[in-house]
Amino acid sequence: MNFPPITLWSDASFFSPYVLSAYVALTEKGLPFTLRRVDLAHGEHQAAAYREISLTRRVPTLQVADFFLSESSAIEEYLEERFPAPEYERLYPADREKRAKAREIQAWIRSDFMPLRNERPTDVLFKGERFAPLSSDAQRAVEKLINGVEHLLDDGQQNLFGEWSIADTDLAVMLNRLVLHGDDLPPNIINYARFQWQRASVQLWLGEGSKTR
Repeated sequence: MNFPPITLWSDASFFSPYVLSAYVALTEKGLPFTLRRVDLAHGEHQAAAYREISLTRRVPTLQVADFFLSESSAIEEYLEERFPAPEYERLYPADREKRAKAREIQAWIRSDFMPLRNERPTDVLFKGERFAPLSSDAQRAVEKLINGVEHLLDDGQQNLFGEWSIADTDLAVMLNRLVLHGDDLPPNIINYARFQWQRASVQLWLGEGSKTR
């Protein structure tokens, strides 16, 4: 099978949950790609070379042939259209309403829960670090998150829509900020987050990060 050349630009430390999401999407699609690092700590994303390829000057950025695209959710929707099922694996449910719900969850995870992000940063996920107990603002964010997830998952449910979608990975990243920290959560949510974290594509990403540490 002939594939166009594909490159994914990642933060050099592999701490970005958004690069993780795009990496998982490419891996699940079965697409060969080259991974390139951008040193955010030294401002490489602000340099002229990166400005030429990234509208947002953030990671991830995807290149497919001579087309460049930033923002993980845009990347994943593009990959779903550019490399569609059944020839390639699905990232989103086939059902229209479920597909819309998956995109709703992705948008929600990316736009909300700032106190939780601040107090349970990705250092928890990728370095195993521990932080102070959650503030009242972060506790309210957790309550909102858990309430939403309990409306989405039945007991014992391992995927949001009966089969894996990229929304499962994104939701598990947010939940594992708490699960991997040892914060108190309902057992079914802990089991869901742990199950998603063991997915082969996620474990491959974790392996990429371990090479740098």
